[in-house]
Amino acid sequence: MPDGRFSHLSTPDSEWLQVAEEHAKADEAAAKLSDLPIEEFRKIPYRPPPLASYAPVAGRDVQITESHVTVRDGTSIGVRIYQCISNEKLSLFAPIYYNIHGGGWMTGNTESEETQNRLVAARNKVLVISVDYRRAPEFPYPYGLDDCYDVFKWLLRHSASLGGDAKKIIIGGGSAGANLATVVARKARDEGITAIIGQILNIPVTCHPDHFPTSKYSFGTTSSYQQNADAPIVSSARMRLFWDNYIVAPRANDPQASPLLSDNLEGLPPALVQVAGMDPLRDEGYAYAAALKNNGFSVSVTLRSYSGMPHAFYVYNHFKKTKEYHEAVVEWVEGITTSNQDRH
Repeated sequence: MPDGRFSHLSTPDSEWLQVAEEHAKADEAAAKLSDLPIEEFRKIPYRPPPLASYAPVAGRDVQITESHVTVRDGTSIGVRIYQCISNEKLSLFAPIYYNIHGGGWMTGNTESEETQNRLVAARNKVLVISVDYRRAPEFPYPYGLDDCYDVFKWLLRHSASLGGDAKKIIIGGGSAGANLATVVARKARDEGITAIIGQILNIPVTCHPDHFPTSKYSFGTTSSYQQNADAPIVSSARMRLFWDNYIVAPRANDPQASPLLSDNLEGLPPALVQVAGMDPLRDEGYAYAAALKNNGFSVSVTLRSYSGMPHAFYVYNHFKKTKEYHEAVVEWVEGITTSNQDRH
């Protein structure tokens, strides 16, 4: 069970210290942008993180196409599709990785985790689908969640036409995307859908800070929300801003928004959980990993921790730990697809 022993993970990594001053200026500029009216904020083009030097090349290693899916209210939702280009003879139907991007439910797009998505497609020979769900505050909870679930159901129906195996789906995402992925996985389980073979939960948002079950998960005298309150990239205040625009605090104790509060995680697929030590979300990542493994649920969990790194540190693609983070995803996908290769 997570507790105060994780506080040492907040000590800044030496690689982070090399960029800290430069990033502080970027954070200051970002803070000014967050004060803009939403109409003005939306006019600023979103720029996804740059590709890592080791990212597979589009057109050579991966084929990338764009498509659209019509969801329950008739809205057309964009999806980005990644397929391996290889001289090797591949199976007719590849496993699928369904990625839900991060961005605090407010920002980001299908290219937010581009390096990771290309790596999984090219090296794991997996069909990757990234969804451009609607975002807050114009579309607060449950719009984004419903979009993600509707695209998941679309995948079940149309995966064969894309070359994917609807019985071998990994679902995942980063930050708010991981939050949405956990809920989609649970909704699928509740409907008796057994297609999901794994979850990738990177730096996950799992509980609104006002509803964190401190009686169940002891963190000593200082939680990561307190210890990392002024952390770079995502501070505690910025995370609360994201929450406030996604769902009002009194309603955020709904397990559909705060999956850590679910009283039934039984039967969920194995999970890779990755946490950053200098992240306000660190403790809830550890807590969700513990919740999956314990309480009689016994879900298989692989836990990876990146000490001294802030939330979404992988935007700095030259870091050694960024490559370790990506390699952990590729290795875990390889393991989970291999163990399910005879699944029919």
